[in-house]
Amino acid sequence: MAAVGSGGSTAAAGPGAVSAEALEPGTASAAHRRLKYISLAVLVVQNASLILSIRYARTLPGDRFFATTAVVMAEVLKGLTCLLLLFAQKRGNVKHLALFLHEAVLVRYVDTLKLAVPSLIYTLQNNLQYVAISNLPAATFQVTYQLKILTTALFSVLMLNRSLSRLQWASLLLLFTGVAIVQAQQAGGGGPRPLDQNPGAGLVAVVASCLSSGFAGVYFEKILKGSSGSVWLRNLQLGLFGTALGLVGLWWAEGTAVARRGFFFGYTPAVWGVVLNQAFGGLLVAVVVKYADNILKGFATSLSIVLSTVASIRLFGFHVDPLFALGAGLVIGAVYLYSLPRGAAKATASASTSGPCTHQQPPGQPPPPKLSSHRGDLSTEPFLPKLLTKVKGS
Repeated sequence: MAAVGSGGSTAAAGPGAVSAEALEPGTASAAHRRLKYISLAVLVVQNASLILSIRYARTLPGDRFFATTAVVMAEVLKGLTCLLLLFAQKRGNVKHLALFLHEAVLVRYVDTLKLAVPSLIYTLQNNLQYVAISNLPAATFQVTYQLKILTTALFSVLMLNRSLSRLQWASLLLLFTGVAIVQAQQAGGGGPRPLDQNPGAGLVAVVASCLSSGFAGVYFEKILKGSSGSVWLRNLQLGLFGTALGLVGLWWAEGTAVARRGFFFGYTPAVWGVVLNQAFGGLLVAVVVKYADNILKGFATSLSIVLSTVASIRLFGFHVDPLFALGAGLVIGAVYLYSLPRGAAKATASASTSGPCTHQQPPGQPPPPKLSSHRGDLSTEPFLPKLLTKVKGS
């Protein structure tokens, strides 16, 4: 079976296929380097474009779409996509797919029910994001939303008994300070503001979204640790619960208005772009994330903040003052420092104090094996957003 669900590469090869190990070392290295750059671009564009597209769709003049319907549609499309991918994994055999889903979803119903909790929280988180972005500038939201790193770290320490390095604790403090400065700038004015925006409600929504994101990500990892299910199966199960719970939330929050005006009221090409980005963007990240190391993920987050800020200036007339620049700079630095491997700081300090290394490998002796960055203490990895965390847990 092709291992599409574990990162997008195919594990099965035909008789005439050439494996990566059989390629020339220089060719394999160049190909891997290109994949890293591609993954960096995908992570940056997805992180920034989702925020900007939601902000754009919510601030367009005319009828405003119902955010709860967009959340439901994204879950439906995500679930259908995962179902098609599983169908492709079963080589188009409907019977095999039906037996597989019966076993994975119904027979193992306890494992399926465990996903109801993170699915509920993720559905809440997605709705809160719409509230936050509707009331905060895109750049301010992008900076403030990095608090999810802090909440995920704290929940990871409490629920998974992980330990953080001193550098990571210092970066979390720096992160909180940067977000506080940006919010102080927002409360102090920060330029003209539309009358229908409430920065206080936006701040509460983004903080609640960060809390739910941190808890759901750690809880998801905790219950799925050691699970053999693919990322596509887990996303299909989450999509089933997300659709059902999203419909309940729609009925509770906007049921009367949706019944009167219609499910797709206010939908424009921009709104469909948001829905497709939410549904497929995260799945695309799940595919490319295997090619991105921890430093690259932190760098991508930092670049997405810069891209969101520049785009907000051009699209929404956002004004960057020295206070915002200071806070955003602290957040960018904190994200990068947090993503560094635990031994990086020690190695840098050791190299700077001891000078050039004089130890050489004896002639004819093979070099010592390199330790994989994906083994050992998982706490060296940055805590990832929703779909990235699913890759680790699956």
